[in-house]
Amino acid sequence: MWGLLFDLDGTLALTNTLHETAWREVLSEYGVSLSSERYATEISGRSNQEIVARLLPELDHERAKSVWERKELRFRERATGLTTLAGLRELVAWGREHSARLGVVTNAPRANAEHMLRDLGMTDVFECVVAVEDVVNPKPDPEPYAAAMKYLQLTPKQCVAFEDSPSGIRSAVAADVEVVGLLTGHSEEELRAAGASAVYRDFTAPALRETLAGYVA
Repeated sequence: MWGLLFDLDGTLALTNTLHETAWREVLSEYGVSLSSERYATEISGRSNQEIVARLLPELDHERAKSVWERKELRFRERATGLTTLAGLRELVAWGREHSARLGVVTNAPRANAEHMLRDLGMTDVFECVVAVEDVVNPKPDPEPYAAAMKYLQLTPKQCVAFEDSPSGIRSAVAADVEVVGLLTGHSEEELRAAGASAVYRDFTAPALRETLAGYVA
């Protein structure tokens, strides 16, 4: 028994531009200018609570919560007609053929995860979805990955994680899980520095199956 654990945004589908636009609109109401570089360094892969605390430290919890809730609503309104990252469906089918258990591990709220999986037609694909509401400490803390492995009854050495952000990679590495980085938002240097053991453009890379071969019983 073994497992494939997937981040959500930037891993299952290319949604980073949708998140960036939604954040830019909401933050502009508070006089915060958001460049693509700032999005990559201060927002990508981080939890909403951390993002708002970092960029709008003057807000109390209730006002901060209203900021990220409006942002996520705007994201979901835009996130329609999504397509999976190249090779994902084939990898999932291959994993199933080889008895892999499948999970999603994300810092996104459950409403986003359910929306995206429904839009992608993958509602019944994953055995567990660990969303930000399910943990006390989101990524880069190891708790989200630990929660997924506990649910799937797997050990770290039985799992491979797929992540597109340094924060997510650090979370999996801290949970002692091998991580494959995906080049959908950050450079190879950033992903490897965070701890990715391999880095690919998408799930079609022939070498990816070689990376996974050692996990197949």
